Amino acid sequence: MLQAPNRRHYTADHELFRASVRRFFEKEVAPFADAWDEAGGFPRELYRKAAEAGLLQPGFPEAYGGVPCDSFHRVILFQERAWGGSGGVASGLFSHTIGAPPIAAAGSEELKARVLPGILAGETISALAITEPGGGSDVAQLATTARREGDHYVVNGSKLFITSGMRADWITVAVRTGGEGAGGVSLLLVPGDAPGLTRSELKKMGWWASDTAEIGFHDCRVPAANLIGEEGRGFPILMRNFNHERLQLAAAACGYAQVCLHDAGDWARQRRTFGRRLADHQAIRHKLVDMATRIEATRAMLDDLAARLDEGESPFAQIAMAKNFATNTFQFCADQAVQILGGMGFMRGTRVERLYREVKVMMIGGGAEEVMKDLIAKRLDI
Repeated sequence: MLQAPNRRHYTADHELFRASVRRFFEKEVAPFADAWDEAGGFPRELYRKAAEAGLLQPGFPEAYGGVPCDSFHRVILFQERAWGGSGGVASGLFSHTIGAPPIAAAGSEELKARVLPGILAGETISALAITEPGGGSDVAQLATTARREGDHYVVNGSKLFITSGMRADWITVAVRTGGEGAGGVSLLLVPGDAPGLTRSELKKMGWWASDTAEIGFHDCRVPAANLIGEEGRGFPILMRNFNHERLQLAAAACGYAQVCLHDAGDWARQRRTFGRRLADHQAIRHKLVDMATRIEATRAMLDDLAARLDEGESPFAQIAMAKNFATNTFQFCADQAVQILGGMGFMRGTRVERLYREVKVMMIGGGAEEVMKDLIAKRLDI
């Protein structure tokens, strides 16, 4: 159902990439998603396999092992990973897409050359640490401090809900090096083995296969050479990073919604009630139509945004709109899919059951829905 993309935007190269991403996730993730979910993690070897398949490199500089790409390739990558059927695996496997872009955008040449090749080869794991126990989306008020002492920074504070936080080798950390507000925020790249760094694993409603941590910094010493950009200039870097993350979340949500429609449609064609297929009942057909309609609208928003980004625009408000719209589409489709599968949709090991548990984090991560609406209102001068 609804497999064909908008041909005005997608070239043969895009379609080859789409097929390769889907093939990887159907082969390397889908058969193991249940076991990895129950185990609470996936093998580290999967990073190397993803790198060999060319999935970790898109959007990063060629000089460090990356592959330049347009925004449509990014949308495809995050949509098609949904066919693995596990948001937990995908979020962990691609945590570098939020942890490493600040390094690529603002790190020194020495820092980029030292860190990025290993990340993009799947040899090391990158994470981003912004949220704190005392606050999340209000980045300008973060409390974790970094004090310069000679050729090191001494970091104190804690970060919460950090994806890949338990096993990340490199953690891009938002810290306060100056006074109050956005102007006092900087970015430091903290090695996973830095003295004074502690990690505690968190248990979640969904995304079981991704490790999520609370990270503590107790007089944690980090080389000054690991400063990303300039002191006090971390906030603008983070805002650009959030913009990319929100588009990725919107594309991923659209992909998971498509998977929900696919599984619900398959079930409706096979399951029989009262002497007929479920799909022969008007109430079920209408549910599938409503799901398909929302997915089509979400895809249209994503294609429009990708085109505008590639034309040099910065549609900040519209990306926030797409993030909200897409995650609501995913929520609706996951709910309808569970309803159509009935009792089977409530069973562990069913793909739509897992996705139903995972949808809520996507409505919160990258900026909660309510925060997105306030950002949109400001941009629209409401």
